Amino acid sequence: MVGSIDCMHWEWKNCPTAWKGQYTRGSGKPTIVLEAVASYDLWIWHAFFGPPGTLNDINVLDRSPVFDDIINGQAPQVTYSVNGREYHLAYYLTDGIYPKWATFIQSIPLPQGPKAVLFAQRQEAVRKDVERAFGVLQARFAIVKNPALFWDKVKIGKIMRACIILHNMIVEDERDGYTLFDGSEFQEAEDNGSSHVDLTYSTDMPSNIVNMMSVRTRIRDRQMHQQLKADLVEHIWRKFGRDEDNN
Repeated sequence: MVGSIDCMHWEWKNCPTAWKGQYTRGSGKPTIVLEAVASYDLWIWHAFFGPPGTLNDINVLDRSPVFDDIINGQAPQVTYSVNGREYHLAYYLTDGIYPKWATFIQSIPLPQGPKAVLFAQRQEAVRKDVERAFGVLQARFAIVKNPALFWDKVKIGKIMRACIILHNMIVEDERDGYTLFDGSEFQEAEDNGSSHVDLTYSTDMPSNIVNMMSVRTRIRDRQMHQQLKADLVEHIWRKFGRDEDNN
């Protein structure tokens, strides 16, 4: 799991009148969308800013470059095992609107049985990382919390990018102070680790259309999504289920 993905809206008070219909959603005010990926320490790993506010999360995803490196063969190879089964695509935690792809794991809306209930609790607790990142970003920078007063959308985009860079600089400086877990718990020897990232992997793979379509199909594999989710349910139950029984 490499992070949580979600979208937030930044109100654009001085949106040009000719664009208001394109940027105005149900709230009646024009907004610009920010799609972001954040990890547990609130570091923002990916930011895509600019889609009009009338788009929902799926429409924004269709325009997003979040999977471009994987499709173009420029991302390092990832190998990890869950419940004894090997996987080669990292995944993001999302809310229910995102599609059932091999790279997305949603919660279980109406969990039946203790395993599903435990998985839903754990998934929803960790998925809030990106919501927390949005909240901290707005709390730190009043310009992002309040409606944008500029006319020029390019300038607004530069402001958002600058705020995200400054936010990450603060996180990098302060993250040691609010790490609430024991890092040694996650440090395993290389020979018995359950995951591996090949950083020496050559990214010179030719990005012809056949390779790109093949990778795109793997990313959108619904069957792989169901298999990974089932394995994660079993894995979470084996790791934390005993604690739940004791409580």
